[in-house]
Amino acid sequence: SGLKIVGRIPGLDGGWDYASFDPARRRVYVAVGNAVMAIDADSGKANPNFAAGSHLHAVVPIPRSNLILTTNSGDDTARIVNAVTGKLIASVPTAKDADGAVFDPASGLVMVVCGEASAVTMVDPRTAKAVATLPIPGGLEYPAVDGKGKLFVNVEGKNEIAVADIATRKVLARYPMPGCERPTGLAYVAGNRLISACANGVAKILDAGTGREIASFKIGAFPDSVLQDAGRGLAYIPSAITGTMAVISLKGAANNTIVDTVTTRPGARTGTVDPKTGRVYLPTAHYILPAPAGRRPQPKPGTFEVLVLGR
Repeated sequence: SGLKIVGRIPGLDGGWDYASFDPARRRVYVAVGNAVMAIDADSGKANPNFAAGSHLHAVVPIPRSNLILTTNSGDDTARIVNAVTGKLIASVPTAKDADGAVFDPASGLVMVVCGEASAVTMVDPRTAKAVATLPIPGGLEYPAVDGKGKLFVNVEGKNEIAVADIATRKVLARYPMPGCERPTGLAYVAGNRLISACANGVAKILDAGTGREIASFKIGAFPDSVLQDAGRGLAYIPSAITGTMAVISLKGAANNTIVDTVTTRPGARTGTVDPKTGRVYLPTAHYILPAPAGRRPQPKPGTFEVLVLGR
């Protein structure tokens, strides 16, 4: 792929979760602790306190607006924020444990996955209202949409993908994924395909219409997201334990296969892609090792940064 680490952007200490890219403002957003970190993609300058939150997880830019939506498990809300100033506009209650989220262009709603409630709260960012909550038993992780009215959600406790109709608020199907344990990251990609990353170091590519398995392969351990570079026909899965990122070809002779494994750093498990430049942004930190038995390792103070991968 030609990708390698070409830059490092430091930030403030704190646990982090998902990152996203705002093409209208050419910004990278990273949810870090109780603040949204905003990075200018062209200059590399960062504002580590762009917007306030409460145990943030996702930052979703709303197309054709001056709005972003953040998910906050600290107070079970989706916050509507001014994308220019970072100021809070409204706080919308969600089901418990607001986590991953995705904007659905067909409905104009944001699908907010609430893990502990095992439900999806559908939020209208323009009216700042929750319009529906869809229960999906099994413990939920990350959502994806096809832009045509379908919602897909990784069901972590059942090792499957649930398929729902956004308009009718009904679950239509469940796609089992044998060999996948605790599916985390999920993406809907070209060719009506789904890519799911599993905590046991497996990736699955499924037909989004039928659930048929197209491909299955080994990746690094403990991935937490699937990133898509649609313009270049690639997908990326960063894995925290191994400090690697699988590069998957989505077109050409090597379709549906891993074409490269890039060295990143242990801890890098989520990220985002600049669709213009193809650069990949991965938040991570150094860790205090070994970790106490039965507990996750803790990041070393002063080491949080966003890795920039380029060609």
